Amino acid sequence: MQPLLRLVALGWLDLLLPPRCAGCGGTSVRRGLCAPCLRTLPSLTEPAAAPPGVDALVAAFAYRAEVETWMQRFKYPAPGLGGLDATPRAVAELLACESAARAPGPRPDLVVPVPLHPKRLRSRGFNPAGLLARAVARASDAPCDPVALRRLRDTPSQTGLDRRGRRRNVQGAFAARRPLPRRVWLVDDVATTGATLAACARALRGAGVRRVVAICAAATPLGDGATSSASAARSCPPAPRAGGPGRRAS
Repeated sequence: MQPLLRLVALGWLDLLLPPRCAGCGGTSVRRGLCAPCLRTLPSLTEPAAAPPGVDALVAAFAYRAEVETWMQRFKYPAPGLGGLDATPRAVAELLACESAARAPGPRPDLVVPVPLHPKRLRSRGFNPAGLLARAVARASDAPCDPVALRRLRDTPSQTGLDRRGRRRNVQGAFAARRPLPRRVWLVDDVATTGATLAACARALRGAGVRRVVAICAAATPLGDGATSSASAARSCPPAPRAGGPGRRAS
């Protein structure tokens, strides 16, 4: 379907079947949750600490309670759905856009997601950070490059690793495909220790980026000992220069 026809069709669909809030079922909603239900979600009451290489880490919501449930449903759809569940995706995109609305400074030159390794992408079928990055870019009227960064190694999941283990796991795991503009928003679903964001930021700066703002749908609160480490990636080796030697084909 052509883009214009698709927009018209979606407009008529919204008139005939108004989108409903995933929380209360009401129709006063543009995306995912209505304003009253959004206000019931656990907010991040203090700014998340930015890991090394990241100028600011912005997350509007705490990775707890309903937020954790929605993000898990978004990232891991139930078997048999045949793909993404539209409702958790809408909620996750809403959370990411709410976070982006709080980002300091000017609009970015580019929005970039944290990448998956091609093997993991083929297995999962989608990159959660990539979908959120596209939503953030649309809401911010900024360009998005979903493949600006690539993952050089199929690193094990960060789940279950302590801060030091997470840092080692992603050391040197990312590289930029090309030189990049000065201001970049780096998008991920959830910030925990900040190790992945720090490793990505190092790769971005190696490609010419001068300001990196990380946008996450949610973050683990500082009291939980996750994003409070300012040393999350100090021992990361220098990232390969964009277009330089030593980069493997993905």
